Amino acid sequence: MSTAASPGRSVRVAAVQMVSTANVETNLAAAEKLIAEAASTGARLVALPEYFCLMGMQDSDKVAAREVFGRGPIQDFLAAQARMHRLWLVGGTLPLEAKGPDRVLNTTLVFDPQGARVARYDKVHLFRFSRGAESYDEAATIEAGARVATFEMKATDEAELKVGLSICYDLRFPELYRAMGKPDLILVPAAFTATTGRAHWEVLLRARAIENLAYVLAAAQGGRHENGRATFGHSMLVDPWGEVIANRPDGPGVVFGDIDPQVIARCRASLPALAHRVL
Repeated sequence: MSTAASPGRSVRVAAVQMVSTANVETNLAAAEKLIAEAASTGARLVALPEYFCLMGMQDSDKVAAREVFGRGPIQDFLAAQARMHRLWLVGGTLPLEAKGPDRVLNTTLVFDPQGARVARYDKVHLFRFSRGAESYDEAATIEAGARVATFEMKATDEAELKVGLSICYDLRFPELYRAMGKPDLILVPAAFTATTGRAHWEVLLRARAIENLAYVLAAAQGGRHENGRATFGHSMLVDPWGEVIANRPDGPGVVFGDIDPQVIARCRASLPALAHRVL
């Protein structure tokens, strides 16, 4: 397994931003159109946001919609879309069956251009926030994952990339990214609240890019949802120097840009911070 981008052409990637509803079928139809839009830009990897398939009216809705790992309409949809557009599809997150009867795993699944599932990551850090009328506690219905996950992406004569998986609240825990072992691209599907997003979203994304000298692609929910929740949006691509390449403030749409292995190599050569780690 490589630890840095291998030589090759740059790879176009895209993040899909959504304002998902409480209806799975409606969300899959919206995602289908946005995946096609992303594919039309030449993207070889497309990432969907956290909860792309369901932003329920209440927390228990995700439990009712959970699927068994390896089968279900949401997983079938993701595999079919990857295969249809011949691209790597990062399925935001979907609820998978957990050990407890009233709990789920908040899971990212990755499918290759043949529609085969090649990676899985269960969200490790569970969000809790309370301020005024806003209150969230993911641990009430979600079971935490326990493992770091990465995968190798190779597309024809393009660069081979080591891709690290994380989800939303994970962004606040830099040790998770260190445990990935020098990823070239970090993915962050998210549904950041408008409150925390205004304060911390961009600075955290740029920090993770800078400290890992890696690209960061964040696909977000962005708008006012049926359940009253407001998500921050600002899906973006950040380069290894911390510069924002593309950014969509709010509403459904696509942001895209190119992952250039030469940029990664130059940044890591000129500032070899990863080689200087002591702890």
